[in-house]
Amino acid sequence: MAKKRKKLSATVQKIIKPPIPSEPEKAEIAIHDADDLYREIRIENTVVNESGEKAKLKEGAKVDVIVEADSSATIKKPA
Repeated sequence: MAKKRKKLSATVQKIIKPPIPSEPEKAEIAIHDADDLYREIRIENTVVNESGEKAKLKEGAKVDVIVEADSSATIKKPA
């Protein structure tokens, strides 16, 4: 099934150390084209390449946020 997607430019604003060492570190990411009140998201600071190698994002890194949905979950945009 075909997927629809939108790619958004973003920047890693800061890295948040966990209050409890056993919890994961978080990356706060600012999505440039989002509304002001909804611009930041926080995710676990782990990324994986095609080979399965894990890495962490750095503060200030330019990243892409991709929103993806099955075609069945979308409607055609009026012209």
